Parts: sequence; structure tokens; C-alpha cells
Amino acid sequence: MLIGIDVGGTTTDAVLIDEGKTINTSKVPTDHDHLLECLMSALDEIVRDVSPKKIERVVLSTTLITNLIAEGKTDPVALIIEPGPGMNPEGYNLGDEVHIVRGAIDYRGREIQALDEGQVQSAAAEISRRGRGKVAVVSKFGQRNHSHEERMREIVLSANPGIQVEMGHQASGRLNFPRRAATTMLKVAAQDRYREFARDVAEAVSKRKIEAPIYILKADGGTLPLATSVEHPVETIFSGPAASTMGVLALTPPGQTSVVVDIGGTTTDLALILDGVPLMSSEGAKVNSYLTHIRAFAIKSVALGGDSRVRGDGDEVTLGPERAGPARCLGGAEPTPTDALRLLNMISIGERTLAEKAMVDLGRDLGCSAGEAAQMVVDAAVEKLLSEIEAMFLAWELEPAYRVWEILQKEKIRPQNVVGVGGGSLGLVPLVAERLGAKGIIPENATVANAIGAAVARPTLTLTFRADTERGFYTVAEDGTTGEIRDRKFGQKEAEAMAKRLIGELAERMGIKEYASEAIVTHSEVFNMVRGWSTSGRILDVSMQIPAGLIPEWTGGGRL
Repeated sequence: MLIGIDVGGTTTDAVLIDEGKTINTSKVPTDHDHLLECLMSALDEIVRDVSPKKIERVVLSTTLITNLIAEGKTDPVALIIEPGPGMNPEGYNLGDEVHIVRGAIDYRGREIQALDEGQVQSAAAEISRRGRGKVAVVSKFGQRNHSHEERMREIVLSANPGIQVEMGHQASGRLNFPRRAATTMLKVAAQDRYREFARDVAEAVSKRKIEAPIYILKADGGTLPLATSVEHPVETIFSGPAASTMGVLALTPPGQTSVVVDIGGTTTDLALILDGVPLMSSEGAKVNSYLTHIRAFAIKSVALGGDSRVRGDGDEVTLGPERAGPARCLGGAEPTPTDALRLLNMISIGERTLAEKAMVDLGRDLGCSAGEAAQMVVDAAVEKLLSEIEAMFLAWELEPAYRVWEILQKEKIRPQNVVGVGGGSLGLVPLVAERLGAKGIIPENATVANAIGAAVARPTLTLTFRADTERGFYTVAEDGTTGEIRDRKFGQKEAEAMAKRLIGELAERMGIKEYASEAIVTHSEVFNMVRGWSTSGRILDVSMQIPAGLIPEWTGGGRL
């Protein structure tokens, strides 16, 4: 049996799956100040009268890190950065305490300016004076030569024994210095709170005598063992939107191309699946105002949900952006889109008489009948969704993976399916799909699709390998691993073989070695270094990936 639990903005959903069928579901209100209690309450409802020994896997998607960052509740972090020549670092958005030091590493990992250790010592003294307990040290191109980051760490620790110091090459090895610095800062800022959460979850599950492995869903739709995820806390941001995309993959036939519209109580998440493959953001996730290297689906969250506040202003309706609370038909105090849908018999949840009262009140402000007010709310919601989807297509079409897909279609077309999941999808998505000239699909169990997506998502892993045979070393971008290459004839075949071995080792360290054999080469390139009239070496780049997908135990794909 498989368990999936998704913490949404409004409700926490849980599912119990057995032999490809969803046999138990639960929904409890989300209390963001008591996430653990929400998770366990949802879990207890679905495992009642179920032997713990039958449970094989537990997967969570959680808003913990997203909420900590959005609410400014992460631990304060001081940054020491070595930006080298190029952009003015004053324009970086990296928090309130950033110390800039001189020194430089070039793109091939060669030192071109010595680290100014005196500046680092001064920064360390100031950090000590201010009582900071966490520091991130990041050098431009430090992923290709760790020496400056390692020396900065040594200096900080000598001045502040016991302080926590995170090096940039350990948080991310990808290019783009400001994104790597932001990723490093967020990792160290959230790690202690996340570690505490992971420990509490493990203890709570153990008390229920469930011995199955526990996983956490990442922003790229993959899973990580809960214990391993403590070293990668920011990977779990946006796991809710990722869960809905994985839920659509699970509930529709393989190979479909679809726009995903997940309408929850507070927000609507938009995503895109191309021929059965979720579209990734090529640059990385944006977390509040921070641009990061976190791999994530190309998703947008819109401030519109079933519980959005509805106001009448003259002869116009305004929706959101804030949540009104539960819909009036479900015991709330204010009119919401859910009430409008209920009055028009487009959904069946809640008391219709209460929904009518909500729309009577709204109609009084608009100068119209309850039915007309409800129709105005639905029309406004559809128009907002259409506008956001069209705007999102402009962003999606810039993604390299979308351009490749479009070329393969041999004509400029849009995906033909609009798949709705989440509690508010039933009434609105068919109308949106009709306006887009697409097929509207509401899968079975659409209201708990996020929890299903979490339950059946398999692990993902990416490895970016670069070898420089002239200088005789290689680097792995994701964790900053480096090593020697002594064979000057080392070529593309050898690079791909080494990358395959390294991703297998990385998968084993992360507790997902059984999926290493599914790694595929997604990019392989050779650049010859020429000095005089002869080749002096090669730079070889290889990218490998265990892509997002569904575990083989899941056999419950739907039909269109």
C-alpha cells in the first residue's frame, strides 16, 4: 500500500493506494502553524483499521519551506561573496548582510586574483559582533575550484568557532553566480527548521508503527528519502504544484500533452505536460524575490481559488487576491466562487441555500439577482484564468524544451487538453477549455490528485559533469565533487561512462540507487582546446538525468 499526503494552502489531503486503486481519502483543514498535526490527522484518517505492515511507502509534499521563506521566518544568514570581475554585486538581491571580498577564479577554475584574506577576516569579525550563527561563503566559479570558498570557511570558523558555514559549491555547482549565492543562502537559512520538521515527522510515523520508507516530494516532481532531504531542504519548495502535475501524469494516459489547472481554495497553479513529460523551468525556481538554482517545473501560481474573496464594485466583480475563508455554502461568512458554482449547480458540495444567500448579498451590491451575480463571478473567474494561461504560454514558449516539442510537431499548435484537478476545477475547467478550443478533462479523484501524485512519484536526480583534459580534472556541478583525469586522450565516450558511474554513486549516497539504471544522457558536447596548430586538450560537458516519472507499482492511469 502507498500513502501520499499533500499540504495545500487550504486543505491537507491524504490518499491510501492499493494495487493501483485509491481506496481511502481524507481532507483536513491546513493550519500552517501546526503542519505536523495536519499531516498526522490526515494520515490517521486513511490508515484506520489498516495494518501498518501493509504500508510500503509514504510520500509527503509540504509547504514548510515555502511558508518559512514567504513569511520571513528563516534564520538570518550573513553572506561573504567573491564576485570577481563582471557585474556590479551591489545589484544582487541576497539579503540584508552581504560582505564583498576581493579575489577571483576564472571559468576554467584558475586563480586569477588571490583571495583578500584580510577582507574575509574583517567580515568574520563583523559577523561575530552582530551575533550571526549562520554564514554562506560563495566564490564566482567556486564550483570549478573550491580553494577560495574553503579558505573563507576556515577564516570564518577560526574567528567564530561553532558557527554554521555553508560553501556555495556544496549547495549548487551550476553556473550563474547570483543564483548560486541565493540558493546557498536559502539552504543554510532553512536547514535547522527543516531538520526539526523531518525529525518530528519520522518520530510521529514511527509511533504509528509504520516502518515503510518516508519520502518528500521535490519541486521537480521527484522524491527524496526524508533523511536525505535534510541536506537539500530548499528542494522541497513548490512541492504542492509539483504534486498536482504528477497527479495529472498518474490519472491520465501516458504520452498526453496537457495544460494542468490545479484550482485549490487559495490559489490556482498552472503547469504544462508535453508528450507525457512535465515542462521544466530551464533557469530554476524563483522563491519570493530570490532567483535560485532549484530545479522546478515551469509553474505559475495565480491568486484565485474556490475560497477567494468576492466583492461587488458598481457593476463589476472583483476576485481575490486574498482568501475569504471557507465558502458560505460550507459555513463561511463571505461569498466566494465556490458559492457561485454551487448556486448554478456546477458543483454539488455545500448547502445550496447558503450559497444562494451569499449570492443574494453580492447581488444587492451589484444591483442584480442572485443568479446573475453568480454568473458574473463564474465569468470573471474564467476570464482571469484565460488571461493567466495566455500569459503563461508566452513564458512557456521561451523554454528550450517547448521549442523542441513545437519543432517536432512541424506546426505551431497548442496542447489540446486542459486537465483540471483540485476542489475548484469541476465547475471552471470545462468552461476554460471550451474557450481555448481544447478538450476539458476532470480525472477521477481529481480533488485529491496532488496526494496521488505525491504517492506515486519516483525519485529524480540530475548530474552535470565537466572534464578539462588540458588541466587534468573534472567537476560535478550538483555537489561540487572534483577529481583528476590523467588520460589526455579522455574523450566523449569516456566522459559519458564516467558521468554514468558518478550518477550511480550519487544515487546511492542519496538512498535511491535502485533508480540509477534509469539515468539517461540529456546533453553531451566536446570542445577542443587548440594552442598553436594542435589540440592541447578537450572540455567535455555531459548532463545525465533520472527524469520525473511514476513508480512501477502505479497502474491506475485513467482514460480520456
